[in-house]
Amino acid sequence: MSALLVNESLDFTALKEFLEVTDGNLATHLKTLQKNGFITIKKRFLDNKPNTQYAISKEGRLAFTAHLNALEALLKQLK
Repeated sequence: MSALLVNESLDFTALKEFLEVTDGNLATHLKTLQKNGFITIKKRFLDNKPNTQYAISKEGRLAFTAHLNALEALLKQLK
């Protein structure tokens, strides 16, 4: 989610390389994020090859920001 938070969108290959995960692992996580409305998916063709772009949705941005705020609050409590 953090990669999508700071980029307008990323394709499957870019996400896979950035996260250093397998195709299956990434596909599973992306399906879950999409199912929960946290990302949007746009399919297109580039040079006659399929290309899928992933972007964080408004709901995903709000949920991830809330998650980061909760982690920050937890860390403050531990100090």
